[in-house]
Amino acid sequence: MAGKTLFDKIWEKHVVDNVAGGPSVLYIDRHLVHEVTSPQAFGGLKARGIKVRRPDKTVATPDHNIPTMEQHLPIHDELSRFQVNKLKENCEAYGVQMYGLNHPYNGIVHVIGPELGITQPGMTIVCGDSHTSTHGAFGSIAFGIGTSEVEMVLATQCLMQTRPKTMRISVEGQLKKGVLAKDIVLYIISQISTGGATGYFVEFAGSAIRSLSMEGRMTICNMSIEMGARGGMIAPDDTTIEYVKGREFAPKGTEWDKKVAEWKQLPSDADAVFDKELTFKAEDIEPMITYGTNPGMGIGVSHHIPEVKDIEAATQTTFKKSLAYMGFDAGDAMIGKKVDYVFVGSCTNGRIEDLRLFAQFVKGKKKADNITAWIVPGSKQVEKQAEEEGLREVLEEAGFYLRQPGCSACLAMNDDKIPEGKYAVSTSNRNFEGRQGPGARTMLASPLTAAATAIKGVITDPRSML
Repeated sequence: MAGKTLFDKIWEKHVVDNVAGGPSVLYIDRHLVHEVTSPQAFGGLKARGIKVRRPDKTVATPDHNIPTMEQHLPIHDELSRFQVNKLKENCEAYGVQMYGLNHPYNGIVHVIGPELGITQPGMTIVCGDSHTSTHGAFGSIAFGIGTSEVEMVLATQCLMQTRPKTMRISVEGQLKKGVLAKDIVLYIISQISTGGATGYFVEFAGSAIRSLSMEGRMTICNMSIEMGARGGMIAPDDTTIEYVKGREFAPKGTEWDKKVAEWKQLPSDADAVFDKELTFKAEDIEPMITYGTNPGMGIGVSHHIPEVKDIEAATQTTFKKSLAYMGFDAGDAMIGKKVDYVFVGSCTNGRIEDLRLFAQFVKGKKKADNITAWIVPGSKQVEKQAEEEGLREVLEEAGFYLRQPGCSACLAMNDDKIPEGKYAVSTSNRNFEGRQGPGARTMLASPLTAAATAIKGVITDPRSML
């Protein structure tokens, strides 16, 4: 009998029942909730007179709609204020733990789960948010769900799911100077397209992936969604175990030893068979930047935008439309292009490691006058750590300001919107038309490329300054 993949092992352990010729009923270990996709779900429970089945397995935090300045004041935007207040009301009514605005554990849901030890290997984790795949970095099956499914999990702690196919993407070799996890994932998406992993759950493997910190692994799994995957995951190892150990809600004492022994059995067996396998060489990857309006339209920062003739015939119309929106021409160099805003943050790159990298790079330098920079920690804990490590001072001396935590300029649901026609280099995950504000033009990049750009005022290869 063939060995099992990491995905197989977790999935099989969580199947409660199988519908003949249909989906599986999957038990959910952790349900993460935020203010945008939960009001209708809680409303559905209320209408049917149902309780939350396992409030102890449910954790809530407002993140999408919260401002990242003056959080001690009432939220100015009426809809945002309503949604955040509704979450508080619902959590109180149903006995769900919520880390509200100004709570020391508040932050982006996909940042606080890991840092609090709520996210653990071998789990099934869901949230009404596509980037739930972030938690797969711990060796868990984590994926986003819709509002009706949020209601289903609240009511039953289970979910109807069709089993996806499995894919392994290996990145082998040593990363070159200035190349971060964000560059790896943008490179993979540029190679396989935004639909290249549709229908699959992807396991990322290989020596380059194993060399990454947990923060880097979370960045990779976070953006597995942008290649069309149902989710991404990385097998737990010593790096994972070391990260989880001692965190607030991590197992303790003998329970810890028992869990670690279980987690060590999770990695895919040597003879496990995947439905599809892809391999990339780490040395082929350079700092990446996007030039279009989806995360697959990315190139090495030193490259030129492709010519129309080099684009597949079927996507040429989209390609031209994309360039027209961005105000770019085919064949343009990316280096030297003007930029107005730099955003460092989001569930992709708002962790302490990201802020450290950015601060290290800008230390002793000065922000370009034409750049408006938003440096946003992913959580109150990240903000506190940045303070304690002296990162705020380093940033301020270089002309930057550390804002308060939240999703911020990732998705324009709060006050942090990029104005129409302006260019932003962003460490977030999506560059769709209007994603960062109506008419905003977004280029995705790593915190290092963002830092180099913020200092020079134009798109810059970070390697030229390292």
